[in-house]
Amino acid sequence: MNPRNLAAMLSSLIAQLLLLITVIFPSSNPLSITNSSLSDFLTPLLLHFLSVSETSATLSLIPFSRCKRKRTYFSESDVPAGEGLTRFKLGRPDSFIRRNPDCFKKFFNINSSTFDWLCGLLEPLLECRDPVDSPLNLAAETRLGIGLFRLATGANFSDISRRFSVSESVAKFCFKQLCRVLCTNFRFWVGFLNSGELESVSNRFESISGIPNCCGVLCCVRFKVNDESIAAQLVVDSSSRIISIIAGFRGDKTDFQVLNSSTLFQDIEKGTIFRNSQGLEINGVVVPQFLVGNGDYPLLNWLMLPFDDPVSQSNEENFNNAINVMRLPSVIAVQSLRNWGVLREPIEGEIKTVVASIGACSILHNMLLSRDDYSAFCEDLNDYSSDKCKSSLNLGESKSVACSIRSALVTKATEFQSQKQ
Repeated sequence: MNPRNLAAMLSSLIAQLLLLITVIFPSSNPLSITNSSLSDFLTPLLLHFLSVSETSATLSLIPFSRCKRKRTYFSESDVPAGEGLTRFKLGRPDSFIRRNPDCFKKFFNINSSTFDWLCGLLEPLLECRDPVDSPLNLAAETRLGIGLFRLATGANFSDISRRFSVSESVAKFCFKQLCRVLCTNFRFWVGFLNSGELESVSNRFESISGIPNCCGVLCCVRFKVNDESIAAQLVVDSSSRIISIIAGFRGDKTDFQVLNSSTLFQDIEKGTIFRNSQGLEINGVVVPQFLVGNGDYPLLNWLMLPFDDPVSQSNEENFNNAINVMRLPSVIAVQSLRNWGVLREPIEGEIKTVVASIGACSILHNMLLSRDDYSAFCEDLNDYSSDKCKSSLNLGESKSVACSIRSALVTKATEFQSQKQ
């Protein structure tokens, strides 16, 4: 079988498997990218298929692209003085972009090697889903370039049409197709971690804060859509990787309302997530695996918050400082998401398209991290602020237990601060 057809078939099978899992473990939200509900026996099987698919998709480029067509490059003649890249054009390898790699970061939020890798990975899928009645005669590089240009710059489709010499309808199709392929076939890139990976994450958090058993940072971010906004809930690990994202909630909901409506909350409460958690005893208190957060969240057994108005140089202030250090990866992730132009400015369009854009940018964020490509990351984090958390909700006995857990963790944060001095 043709390698490209094999890669497309494997990717299609994976998409159907993920769809089946979604049916078995339904989500009430428009976008719920998490594999926390996968059973242990499905996970290695899924990862095996994904590995085979990625390899096949990459290898399929070697014989096919050389025999069937030339690669698409950016030609220097397409770049007016002072403007930069204007369009895709068939050209030679000694092209404008090859000599000016900064243009990839400017126009696509990725470097040139990541562009080539991503094109190889997505080519079978980008080229096999054209409209039946009017297939597009566009190379995978052009399709990927159009989609990435829209995501990275937020340019309108008339501008994209001019730059890439395609109609506006084709530009919209390529953009939506890229988002659909990423969110359907590669949503596993933002799946929740297994027990071994969570242990590694908690070890890294402890190494920078002194607080053990933390598995991630919970946060909620809002994006302007038309005259309203939508909320997206994220969980971020110690390396700024997004390990869970649920988007599509109304922006007027509080952070806690979003959390309470999410599958993440239900999965943790039911024990689906952290089910293999080994509690750590500190001063006679069993501390389970937990997340940290701030905003309109309650203090829970599995969600730790900073103290309100701690006394200066007190143990509580030490704890708050540790929480702020642990929250920094989530700040980096959120600001880097906003660095994608399509999410930076108010978005015009259907809610489902906006949700797909958020999902696609989150997946690309993790893909770039895996390749040590920081093109889309913000370099200036001066806007970071340690907003105080509201932990005064009355949750009765549950809050009492959570307070005991937080008090036990305070001692660890204080010990860590003393060792650094």
